[in-house]
Amino acid sequence: MRALIQRVTRASVSVEGQQIGQCGPGLMILVCAMQGDTEAQADQMAARIAKLRIFRDEEGRMNRSILDRGGSALVISQFTLAADTSRGNRPGFSTAAPPDEGRRLYEHFAQSLAALGIATETGRFGADMAVELINDGPVTIWLET
Repeated sequence: MRALIQRVTRASVSVEGQQIGQCGPGLMILVCAMQGDTEAQADQMAARIAKLRIFRDEEGRMNRSILDRGGSALVISQFTLAADTSRGNRPGFSTAAPPDEGRRLYEHFAQSLAALGIATETGRFGADMAVELINDGPVTIWLET
């Protein structure tokens, strides 16, 4: 499982002009299930992100987690995180999980994050989404299980 995490002051996602999810302040998380990923890996990724100390403490150092701060999360499916650009100019996506499995693991990840006590909203799997955010810092972190 791959995730690109951005600390945000706010973020939102829309489909066909309708806002379907939002968060802020907190994390906007792009998630891609890879072939062979499991629910246990999705749970592990959610737990790791929940404890990741990327928020400022009283002294301005990145020493607090989203759990410490009481922030919220916006989780967006992003199969293009599986892009293989090692040959040619057109990315390949053959390492991404098949759509049905990708949807299941994406939804499981979001549910796992919410079960940890983080207010979580999502995009729509497979939809053409418009994502807006204000990156705080900027802080952008890449994680992979």
